[in-house]
Amino acid sequence: MSQKLAGKVALVTGASKGIGAAIAKHLAAAGASVVVNYSSSKSGADAVVKEIQSKGGKAVAVQANVSQQADIQRLLAETKKAFGGLDVLVNNAGIYEFAPLSEVTSEHFHKLFDLNVLGLLLTSQEAVKYFPPKGGNIINISSVVATATPANTSVYSATKAAVDAITRSLAQELGPRGVRVNAINPGMVETEGVHAAGITESDFRKVVESQTPLGRIGQPQDIAGAAVFLASDEAAWVTAQTLHISGGFR
Repeated sequence: MSQKLAGKVALVTGASKGIGAAIAKHLAAAGASVVVNYSSSKSGADAVVKEIQSKGGKAVAVQANVSQQADIQRLLAETKKAFGGLDVLVNNAGIYEFAPLSEVTSEHFHKLFDLNVLGLLLTSQEAVKYFPPKGGNIINISSVVATATPANTSVYSATKAAVDAITRSLAQELGPRGVRVNAINPGMVETEGVHAAGITESDFRKVVESQTPLGRIGQPQDIAGAAVFLASDEAAWVTAQTLHISGGFR
């Protein structure tokens, strides 16, 4: 892969597995020095770092729960300590839990909103302080459910609709500072989390695939290439966009 991100420093939250891990590996392959953030899976994050380093890339793993402000501040300080600054933030950390309306609780609501929305905002707020004077780059991992809104996903879909709105608003606010803000909205992607939730072998998957023009669910690497593009100078005039990568599922 070309070194289109040579000299850049990227932080990927929730990068110990799934889409985050794939994005971290692809950014590193494009020349970026990558901070692989994780909340609980040290072994997963260490494996991502090891794979990046084995291919000649630069990476470190840093633990932080990005729904906690003190952890976010430490994460950014560790990023600067490791690589001298920050150019690209990928807000990938998130949780998905589905619940019918009858089972929605304030705990379920706050668990999802505290990480998927507030955590993303606070991480962005802190990251902007570390961007160089010429600007930086924020890539938010949203979801097609921001607009597709399947049944039983009212809270999760709401968090992703919020992410899309935040993406557009921050693009307006930070554009004058040279900071680009975009979102990637994946369709169903085969990740450890999707396997753990039992979705990969479910009728739900079959329904999604039947409604997807390209006829399959995604793989983490399907998403990662777009993150490299958005982080690179090839996307220098791209901001406030939500890029649906979903095989055509909308």
